Amino acid sequence: MPQELSGTENNAAAENTRNKNNGTSVPAIEIKNLTVKREGQTVLDSVSLNIEEGQSYAIIGPNGGGKTTFLKSILGLIKPDSGSVKIYGEAPAVNRYLLGYVPQFHTFDFSYPISVRDMVLTGRLGHIKGIRRKYSDEDRKSAEEAMKTLGILHLADRTLNDLSGGEQQRAIIARAIVGNPKVLLLDEPTVYVDSPTEEKFHDILVELHKKMTVIMVTHDIGVISSGVDVIACLNVKMFTHYTAEITGDMIRNTYKCPVDLIAHGLAHRVLHDHSAPEGDAADSADGDKVHCGCGHGGGNNGGRP
Repeated sequence: MPQELSGTENNAAAENTRNKNNGTSVPAIEIKNLTVKREGQTVLDSVSLNIEEGQSYAIIGPNGGGKTTFLKSILGLIKPDSGSVKIYGEAPAVNRYLLGYVPQFHTFDFSYPISVRDMVLTGRLGHIKGIRRKYSDEDRKSAEEAMKTLGILHLADRTLNDLSGGEQQRAIIARAIVGNPKVLLLDEPTVYVDSPTEEKFHDILVELHKKMTVIMVTHDIGVISSGVDVIACLNVKMFTHYTAEITGDMIRNTYKCPVDLIAHGLAHRVLHDHSAPEGDAADSADGDKVHCGCGHGGGNNGGRP
């Protein structure tokens, strides 16, 4: 049975990365006892986590479990009630430029008449110095490289509203990486895209992980089969696991309801339950079920809840 990672044990998952960096690097992300409350309700409860440079994390959990709040805390967009977040040893306000962020798809207004090139270039604004807000040749070169990485350079002069959903998704990711971040944060990047686009995203994720640390909120359990190192189950509290096989029991305990785990062609993997004993009554509990996809291939909705 895989070992749950908690506290200092979480660092063991990154030992190979630490050795690769000759043991000299600070964690890419260091979170200590992070607690966030909203209108008197605890959204994140004493979350502690070290994410080493080069790791990839999948954050899973139910809606309202604190996943987006967790990402925004790393970005410095939310002030915690207690605890701390450090990015390469500094506060988010100091090292925010080391982060790339892909927010939820629905937060973008794709009707705005802007070209793909110009939208991607806006990701360089934080690198422009002085009062003359003009893009340099370096900025434009970085934009071309980002679009090339995502396979959309040929779409550079097209407007966003003229693209397919998958192409729009790639443009958003290109904007996030145009500043050459060390850490890429993605908030449910496969929601609202079709299954073929979702499968292509898995391949993109593998390529991005070769260049940067990746932290992704997702309901798509299949992404975990795409090279994710650690799975973090977040429902106010966080439990982390080495990437291993996932069972309905583990997902059920995170989502707090019965779960159907649907495998699409790939063997699924096993993680132990966080707290509920085997044979827990929740196995037969009534109520809504979460349907989680595992692996690539045939479902109509990719197995998303």
